[in-house]
Amino acid sequence: MVFNSYTFIAFFLIILFLHNLPLSWKTKKINLLLASYIFYAAWNPPFILLLWLSTVIDFFVGRALYTQENHYKKKMLLIVSLIGNLGMLVFFKYGTFLLENFVALCNAIGFDYHPAEPNIILPAGISFYTFTTLCYTIDMYQKRSEPVKSLLDFSLFVTFFPHLVAGPIVRPPQLVPQFEWPRKASLKQMTDGLLLLTLGLFMKVVLADSMLSATANSVFESKDLLPTLDAWIGVFAFSGQIFLDFAGYSTCAIGVALCLGFVLPQNFNYPYAAIGFSDFWKRWHITLSTWLRDYLYIPLGGNRHGKIRTYFALMATMLLGGLWHGANWTFVAWGGLHGIYLWIERYLKDRRHAAHSHKEPSDTIEVRRHPWISFFYALLTFMLINITWVFFRADTFGKSWQLLQSMFGLVGEGKALLTTLAILKVSIIVPLIVLFHWFMRNTKVLNVAYKLSWFWISLVWSTLVLMIIWAQESGSSFIYFQF
Repeated sequence: MVFNSYTFIAFFLIILFLHNLPLSWKTKKINLLLASYIFYAAWNPPFILLLWLSTVIDFFVGRALYTQENHYKKKMLLIVSLIGNLGMLVFFKYGTFLLENFVALCNAIGFDYHPAEPNIILPAGISFYTFTTLCYTIDMYQKRSEPVKSLLDFSLFVTFFPHLVAGPIVRPPQLVPQFEWPRKASLKQMTDGLLLLTLGLFMKVVLADSMLSATANSVFESKDLLPTLDAWIGVFAFSGQIFLDFAGYSTCAIGVALCLGFVLPQNFNYPYAAIGFSDFWKRWHITLSTWLRDYLYIPLGGNRHGKIRTYFALMATMLLGGLWHGANWTFVAWGGLHGIYLWIERYLKDRRHAAHSHKEPSDTIEVRRHPWISFFYALLTFMLINITWVFFRADTFGKSWQLLQSMFGLVGEGKALLTTLAILKVSIIVPLIVLFHWFMRNTKVLNVAYKLSWFWISLVWSTLVLMIIWAQESGSSFIYFQF
């Protein structure tokens, strides 16, 4: 079941009705849990067992980790949890990938090995709920928070349908306390939630699917060399599509949860206004980047053990972050390129600090950049990020290299692919996205909405709804469902 479907609208109305009935809080939580399982079962019902098994194991292992005083037994429990969670993730998501690479390696060294092709189905959202349960058991091991008292609350924490399939990736302290006491949306929360849901659907259905996806697909699926303009337009189209698609989902998820009285963490903060790549990762897929920082980068040493260790931790984090997105070496290259960007940024920052270290304290205060200079850096960051999207979207390195050649004019001009209308749509929408991000980079869309009169809110809101209805037939599944 997807947010951009009439089935979900009917499902959501039923959930809202049940949640606002004068029932006990435990009954309402059971309703939400059952609804979450129904929501997940819409993809493949048997995988509910996998989700349930992961939930139950981590609930009891987490409690044992928190109370266990024997260091050896505690480590064994953590290893059991890691093997259980990561084992399922590796098998279902990376099983075919690992087998293909093993076969390629065997054939490369002279062994003629051709096993039967595996038929492994990827469970929806396994990367997201695996990280959700992993952070719980790791937190219990380190005693960062207390164990969840109720299996019902923990099950709802893991499976709560707004965030289940594609995030935001929630931590126990962010959501579990909200299940302890009765919650029902206030009028303001209901209004804000419905507005966010409408905005998220507009981003996904109207802009990402109707306006940009066809152009991106045409360019990335083309087998021919392209004119430079067509290549860049296709990459810009995907750049806009991936943001609008994923941020649209997160906005819908936050809005749906808010309509039920629950608050989910922010997942995007106008990333195309980022000034530099560390700033980009503070704004893009925030719950993933903070998860990688807290559970991978810092345990690998972070910036506490010298420059070499810091650079190693940065690259390892980004490579594994790339692999998290998909079982393909192109995703690893995408993560590695971001790692190189962060390396260069870190190196320049270290040099700048070293150059100022011998000066008087008053001279070390960084002067605020002129807005136009900051905007130039934001544009430079955006352009370099677009290069990384080539590896994210392309299926093979050959296709990536072919497209990069076309983008930078390293080959002769290919045959024109895109229509004038397609080029105009991307040339208007993507710059507007960047400008919108820039002017909104330090505020929130709801804060802007609060300043508008009801007349203007009603006009904009009704326009968005009408455009969603008009474009609904072009809607497709969210991109991040495959991760």
